[in-house]
Amino acid sequence: MSDIRITNVIARPVLAPFAIPPKTASGSLDHAAMVLIDIETSEGITGHSYLFAFGKNMLKPLVESINALSPVVIGDVLAPLSLEAKLRGGLRLMDTPGLIGLALSGVDMAFWDAHCKKLGQPLNRVLGAARDSVPAYNSCGLWIQDVDSLADEAEQLLAANDFNAVKLRLGRAVAKDDLQAVKHVRKRIGDNAHLMVDFNQSQSVRTAIDRSQMLDDEGLYWIEEPVRHADYKGTAAIRQAVRTPIQTGENLNSSFELKLALDEGAADYYMPDVQRIGGVSGWLRAAALCHAAEVEMSSHLFPEFSVHLLAASPTCHWLEYVDWAKPLLQEPLEIINGQAQVPDRPGAGISWNEDYIKRYLV
Repeated sequence: MSDIRITNVIARPVLAPFAIPPKTASGSLDHAAMVLIDIETSEGITGHSYLFAFGKNMLKPLVESINALSPVVIGDVLAPLSLEAKLRGGLRLMDTPGLIGLALSGVDMAFWDAHCKKLGQPLNRVLGAARDSVPAYNSCGLWIQDVDSLADEAEQLLAANDFNAVKLRLGRAVAKDDLQAVKHVRKRIGDNAHLMVDFNQSQSVRTAIDRSQMLDDEGLYWIEEPVRHADYKGTAAIRQAVRTPIQTGENLNSSFELKLALDEGAADYYMPDVQRIGGVSGWLRAAALCHAAEVEMSSHLFPEFSVHLLAASPTCHWLEYVDWAKPLLQEPLEIINGQAQVPDRPGAGISWNEDYIKRYLV
């Protein structure tokens, strides 16, 4: 049988509404700005993935970055690791952070989706895993908002699909308001539900230590990204000063950065983002490093791909569940009793809801 080859790369910008618009201490978002990627092949198999652009103004340059990569791979054999090596090799002088790094991750994810579809197997099975579910926490709400509204929303988020874990955003102007937010939510959800918190990089090392120590007796599962993500020494200092575990990693741009953070002892837990860490190929390298360091590995966003990748990760921890892409998909990710179900469909299990997409194409 002849090799399957790439014939086209299509990138489409979408600006869709959020069910609950994100509002963090570091900024807010009004719409879900996403780029949908389709990798077409010589055998009629199409690989799908999507990227999150964080704002309408970034949609056009992200699409153009993907389009710039397309001529390099059209006509090539569909072999994800070889394709990724070729793209990264051609960009060595530029390096691959920022938009071009996101674009590379997006096409890598779609390469893997098409590759698995050719094999007729789900992504996690192709990666050698048989796990059929992953623990998930609901990250669809509890943004920076009126403290009095948080408890009701936390209860609703847990009740959806019987979650037993939820994440609350912190970083209010006054530290005692963060403490009150945690106390309000904890009182309502009780001690049997896990509560994670996220400062979204909003603090200095000094204020992060002060606020984290203030929260040490609140039974938090982790404190996430208290300071600028690349301040590994600062995060390590916070980790040494507080009892609550520290989580970081969503902004790591490569496995090389992950190694630096691990070497510095920056955190107790790490949560790579598949569109930043380098797609499926980059995630595999990151998972190997976390395995070697014996640290637990969670995910950031992209639950449709992350559920497969976590299922194949030796130190699998928690999947962050967000519903941002749910309306775009014919068969959204299923959560049962707080467990993300690994789809048994070929690839990542993604197929587009074209009727919905047409309404929000930019």
